[in-house]
Parts: sequence; structure tokens; C-alpha cells
Amino acid sequence: MDENVVRESILQLLKGGQAHMSFEEAVKEFPQEAMNTIFPNGTYSSWNLLEHIRRTQHDILDFMLNPNYKELEWPKDYWPEAKAKATQKEWDKTIEQYLQDKKELEKLLMDKKINLSTKVPFGDGQTYIREFLLVCDHNAYHIGEFAIMRQTLNTWEK
Repeated sequence: MDENVVRESILQLLKGGQAHMSFEEAVKEFPQEAMNTIFPNGTYSSWNLLEHIRRTQHDILDFMLNPNYKELEWPKDYWPEAKAKATQKEWDKTIEQYLQDKKELEKLLMDKKINLSTKVPFGDGQTYIREFLLVCDHNAYHIGEFAIMRQTLNTWEK
């Protein structure tokens, strides 16, 4: 298969908006007063979930780029403290950092010096394509979850 086709297909998955809602659509016009509200029958807030998505995406990017990568502890390092509450500034920072890292992932994906089937030099057998698909899968899953949380919290604009 043509690697350019694969890159473009993964790029579309990273961006969202085809079969899945994009991150930007999911967070658009989210009401500040609900960012720390725990959804019904849940254990974390909308901000907790967004921060988890951001941390996980950042970790995968770091794994692919950093020769001194240190594996994070699951689940402690992938989620904020359960009782942590974000300010508007922290909410905005989570979104901004997520978008910056996504942009870096897109740039890395489109770098033709990287063969997607090559193993990440700092890993133990993971390929670049596996890592890109892992980000896409994880983000799509949790962005969908975030959209459902918005529905249960009644935070979509009417």
C-alpha cells in the first residue's frame, strides 16, 4: 500500500470530524460552571477526562520523540487527582496543550523521513504506525465519552 495514502488516512483520524466528533467540536462553548462537575454515576469531571486525554496523547508523542523517555505510572500519571478541580486558566491550558501536541503528532506523521512500519528506537517493539493509531483510537474513544458526558450534564447549547 502507498505510505502516503496511509499517512493521509491517519491524519484524517487524528483530526477527527469524519466518523468521529473532533476534539474542537466536543469542547466548543463548554460552560465554565460545569467543567468540574462529576457526571451522573461517574467518578470524574469533564476537565479530569480532558486532562487524561491530553496527558495520554502527550505521553505517546514523548515516547516517539524522546530518547530519554521515562514510562509513566498507570493510572496515577495519566489522570489528575480525582478531587482536582480546574480553574478556567487550567481548562484553557489543557485544551491548548492538547492542540499543540496534536499539531506535533500531525507534523511527525507527515515527516517522510520516518517509515511508519519502523520500530520506535526507544521502545521495545512498538512501530510508529501502532503509536499513531493508538493516539487516534484513544482520542476517539474518550472524545465520544466526553460528548456523552456533555449530554448527561446538559451542557450542549440549546
